[in-house]
Amino acid sequence: MSESQGLPGACLARSRGAESQGPGERLAGLSLEDALEALLKEVEALTAVEVLPLGSALGRILARDQFALRDVPPWDNSAMDGYALRAADAGCSRPLRARFLAGDPPGVLSEGGVARIFTGAPIPAGADAVLVQEAIQETVAVGEWVQLPPHIEVGQHIRRRGQDCRRGELLLENGRRLRPQDLGLMAGQGIGSLPVFHRLRVALLSTGSELVEAGREPLPAGAIYNSNRPMLAALLQMLGCEVIDLGIVRDEPRAICATLERAAAAADAILCSGGVSVGDADAVRAAVSRLGALTLWRVAIKPGKPFAFGRVRETPFIGLPGNPASAFVTFVLLARPWLAAAQGRRERASPGYPARADFETRPALARTEYLRVRLRPEGEALWATPYANQSSGVLRSLSSSAALARVAAGVRVAKGDVLRVYPLDELLY
Repeated sequence: MSESQGLPGACLARSRGAESQGPGERLAGLSLEDALEALLKEVEALTAVEVLPLGSALGRILARDQFALRDVPPWDNSAMDGYALRAADAGCSRPLRARFLAGDPPGVLSEGGVARIFTGAPIPAGADAVLVQEAIQETVAVGEWVQLPPHIEVGQHIRRRGQDCRRGELLLENGRRLRPQDLGLMAGQGIGSLPVFHRLRVALLSTGSELVEAGREPLPAGAIYNSNRPMLAALLQMLGCEVIDLGIVRDEPRAICATLERAAAAADAILCSGGVSVGDADAVRAAVSRLGALTLWRVAIKPGKPFAFGRVRETPFIGLPGNPASAFVTFVLLARPWLAAAQGRRERASPGYPARADFETRPALARTEYLRVRLRPEGEALWATPYANQSSGVLRSLSSSAALARVAAGVRVAKGDVLRVYPLDELLY
């Protein structure tokens, strides 16, 4: 298995032989790679831009490249509390002539002397090294003499001008999701606001006549609590989307069509869980076809085969399976890359890590499987152990696991085989 296969969030080349697939074969399930390629061809990224202060820009997508406006630091400065001096005076006794504090303007080192200096203070002209204060045994006052050690290197403990940023350098590329360290970098340039793309508005709905909201007591006979919508709303929020919550829709064609119409009018994209499989009660797929077009249905992965993509009127529609583990896996592997690209993001998802299988599989599946696994370091290797129950309805398998382990279609795993694993925390942002 090559390491480029199955990368969540990457736009991958069409796999060999896909061009010759007929309609029946494609409906039987696209490979993840082909599905991602088809999805990302459908992306129309946001173009509307707003300018936000740094304090409001965390997690937003940068709309324009940002260049350094000045050198940082703007002058050579001391990396330590100590003494500014000439390295050539090593081994000599020299008088302490001055003190320089952080915030003082650059000064001058008097000839034949040393200066007390503190972290961040500009290096005085004439000095070419800093001696840490611990190198001097006694506290020395201005006017007293300092015995210098025999070995001092030119440039030691000096932070050079521009070592962090040089004026004109590209610091942040557009399409980057802004992190705390990025905001600090901009603040260090004196930049107080940044241009970012508008948030992607995503209409979220769950279908299922059996669903009720968490918190309702008692639970009616035959009903289950809706775990998908709170989970998917949180996943969307972690991606920086604005969530338009349309609630639970019963498995009634008219109700589904009406809600999809509302969603299309209100949002930039629609995300739905349930109703896209092959059952008689799975009415969402038919509604999307009636109101627009279904351009992708079924992906050859486990869990999550009944994944759908299309348009309701002109609004992109993403349909996830109703089983919660399937909904999560298809979101991070398929919906997330589309949503990220639609927001203008350019970063690629994590390529994953190699791990050894602490298990073996029975005869290989016709679909690529993403096992929910715990990870255990042992020696120089990382070992992956599957959660005991891999059912698509077992959400605890994700809450109790650290990663998804990819088992390619047609591959039978033996204990000790190297697999690619994708930490769940790296698939959420």
